[in-house]
Amino acid sequence: MSMLQAENVSKSFGDKDLFDHISFTISNHQRIGLIGVNGTGKSTLLKVLAGIESADSGTMDHAKDFTVEYLPQEPELDGEKTVLEQIYYGDSEIMKVMREYEQVLQELAEQPENTKVQERMLMLQEKMDETQAWEANTVAKTILSKLGIESYQKKVSELSGGQKKRVAIAKSLIQPADLLLLDEPTNHLDNETIEWLEEYLSSYKGSLMVVTHDRYFLNRVTNLIYELELGNLHIYEGNYETFLEKKAEREELERQAEQKHKNVLKKELAWLKAGVKARTTKQKARIQRVESMKEESFNTSKEQVDMAIGSSRLGKQVLELEGVTHAFGRQSIVTDLDYLVVPGERLGIIGPNGSGKTTLLNIMADRIKPDAGEVHVGSTVNIGYYTQDHEEIDGSLKVIEYIKEVAEVIHTADGDEITAEQMLERFLFPRSHQWTYIRRLSGGERRRLYLLRVLMGEPNVLFLDEPTNDLDTETLSILEEYLDQFPGVVITVSHDRYFLDRVVDRLLAFEAGGQVRRYYGNYSEYLETRQEEKKSADHKKKEASAQEETRRNNRKRKLSYKEKQEWESIEDDIANLEERLEQLAEDIETNASDSEKVQELYATQEQVEQELETKMERWEELSLIIEEMEQN
Repeated sequence: MSMLQAENVSKSFGDKDLFDHISFTISNHQRIGLIGVNGTGKSTLLKVLAGIESADSGTMDHAKDFTVEYLPQEPELDGEKTVLEQIYYGDSEIMKVMREYEQVLQELAEQPENTKVQERMLMLQEKMDETQAWEANTVAKTILSKLGIESYQKKVSELSGGQKKRVAIAKSLIQPADLLLLDEPTNHLDNETIEWLEEYLSSYKGSLMVVTHDRYFLNRVTNLIYELELGNLHIYEGNYETFLEKKAEREELERQAEQKHKNVLKKELAWLKAGVKARTTKQKARIQRVESMKEESFNTSKEQVDMAIGSSRLGKQVLELEGVTHAFGRQSIVTDLDYLVVPGERLGIIGPNGSGKTTLLNIMADRIKPDAGEVHVGSTVNIGYYTQDHEEIDGSLKVIEYIKEVAEVIHTADGDEITAEQMLERFLFPRSHQWTYIRRLSGGERRRLYLLRVLMGEPNVLFLDEPTNDLDTETLSILEEYLDQFPGVVITVSHDRYFLDRVVDRLLAFEAGGQVRRYYGNYSEYLETRQEEKKSADHKKKEASAQEETRRNNRKRKLSYKEKQEWESIEDDIANLEERLEQLAEDIETNASDSEKVQELYATQEQVEQELETKMERWEELSLIIEEMEQN
């Protein structure tokens, strides 16, 4: 059953067509991944569906009671509202009741003896029953808990950027909606939260359309892929993995169609060049058809971010951390960290938000001085630093001017020269767009341009701070291919699981108490190791609990008559077994020349040792019971 039907929807930005007469239908419980190169209009399409922007033309039909909830890339929250007011916003009856109930719950915690507050609580509990809001409230509390939101009474203006993002996500998930639109929901979330969000969305009651660069997220959450490409919309049944297969098939068919078209056109042109004398109406129509075929175009000249760029020579000494210690106030970031970066290294830095990953990256880049310790940087090191929060690009500059500020020409690994114009083309900025003012670019296009600027410096050590944020999946896949061939060192902070698995082979993992753990392997392998360690720790905890339970049980009982007799004789039994072992040792030495006899004595010795071990364990067990009895 369809909820929304879009027909011939078009939208332009200046002289650029974002989408041109696209049509699609969104049905119940669809999970749609919206992908495309940055600047193709993904975020704009979400805004059109959310009613924030209007289309230039086309129609969108839906039921009268159809509701949409939209999460933008950057949170749009009212700074004067409390977290509670922002999350439970809206005029629906269930939201009003939940908002009032949570407010009174807070008041009751502060004034437990206030009878008026108690009366209001009873009244609201009845309202919660009437509106059947308890289930929605439980779901909301789960969402808030999983997103780490606890301070309901704080004003939004008092929150950090990451906290605002989580509040915005909670707000979009808690509100009832037929269609949920999410624009880069995984940005600035740690991996544990992302995995929870994947699981939650799999059981989301409404339909979903999501824009994200997180390819694992796309693969696990979606069952339909929409691809915006050159103003067109291509629709693929299945998740991201299926999309890659079907897109490859589509492009191959397009190449075959183009080749067939060229062959037909070649024959038709040959006929024209033959100079047929008669010009009948039929022949004139044929000439017109040839002219039409000449104008026909195919989208097979696949643009790619070709990044086979050379780098300056890197010596044997790259980077060494020696006893590095750093803290922010009372929060320890790193403590006495030693680490040697070697040529060709692919290092990922991971950990929860706020643990200090970017700070460590800045220390390694010698941008921040540690509280203690030394950072030794090799004399040949040329760092290219792609930062998470780069300086605002001057919007009055043109694209080509911004790149030429770094270099007009760079060199490939083979020694060939590539001009700034050619590099921009390889980064999906065609010549026609290179004189565009930067202020007219989308956020993702600016990030792509900034990445090119970093690489134009021909670095031999790349520092990448959250490089996957705001870059499209196509650019990311080519960046990964480039890093495969890059001869220098790569050090990256990232929460993108796919990117980490694809690029790095060792990790510095921030764990509890400012400890930084070294791990050789990719991110998925690290997770598996952590899960095994957790299982082992849980097993040991259960064993310790079982032992404690045994001890508690022992405290409650006395020795039986049989156990008392056993206790009275057990020490003599142990002494006898020890004497027997001493005698066996002497017998073995005496009969050293008789191999058969020695083998027989060894077997007896092993049997007696096992008996002694069993007796010793039993002695410990009985002595523990007696000790507990005496204490009680």
